[in-house]
Amino acid sequence: MSGHSKWHNIQAKKGKADAARGKAFTKLGRELLIAVKEGGPDPAGNSKLKNVIAKCKAANMPNDTINNAIKKASTSNENYEEITYEGYGPNGVAVIVEAATDNKNRTAADVRHVFDKSGGNLGTTGCVSYMFNKKGVIIIEKDSCNLEEDDLMMQALEAGAEDFLPEEEIYQIITEPQDFTNVREALEEKGLEFLEAEVQMIPTTTVKLDENGKEKMERLLERLEDLDDVANVYHNWEEE
Repeated sequence: MSGHSKWHNIQAKKGKADAARGKAFTKLGRELLIAVKEGGPDPAGNSKLKNVIAKCKAANMPNDTINNAIKKASTSNENYEEITYEGYGPNGVAVIVEAATDNKNRTAADVRHVFDKSGGNLGTTGCVSYMFNKKGVIIIEKDSCNLEEDDLMMQALEAGAEDFLPEEEIYQIITEPQDFTNVREALEEKGLEFLEAEVQMIPTTTVKLDENGKEKMERLLERLEDLDDVANVYHNWEEE
């Protein structure tokens, strides 16, 4: 499995998160709420909540903010539903949009509008998901890693990781979804911090775009990520 320019995606995401941290934290708060509603406020007995907390920490959400969001979720009457949309960007780029909404009709209309406005089109369930595999992804910055590369690789593989991909600035660790929590916790116990730690949709093939296609694709991604209900956007555009 290749890194498919994943680090470029992360850099872009991190830049946007820094520019709109409040909005990013609001979306993460909604993920915490959904996890608490599903399995309770104690992360010890709620693996989904544990994983969302790890995602929040990777996004530099303060512990107080995380704890307050969990407390609020325990007594909240809000109910959100997780929905996945699939569609196409320019040149047939496959796009998967994961949303959390309290109004399915509103969210579907908003997502459809963005696809139409950006030169893409919303498809039916299953139209592109077959081009992706669900994988756990852990990203560690080389400069902040307290282990030698070989030691980190051995720790990750022994904990159940599927692949270890050293890149220029980062280490990328890939797991099966069911092994993600074990691998992440094993690395956390070694004092490692993550740039990213979550289960994602990884493309099995990628599509290259010309300059015009790149501009359209960037607009599509920006508009989708600006929607309040959208939690994650995955695609198979091979960014350079």
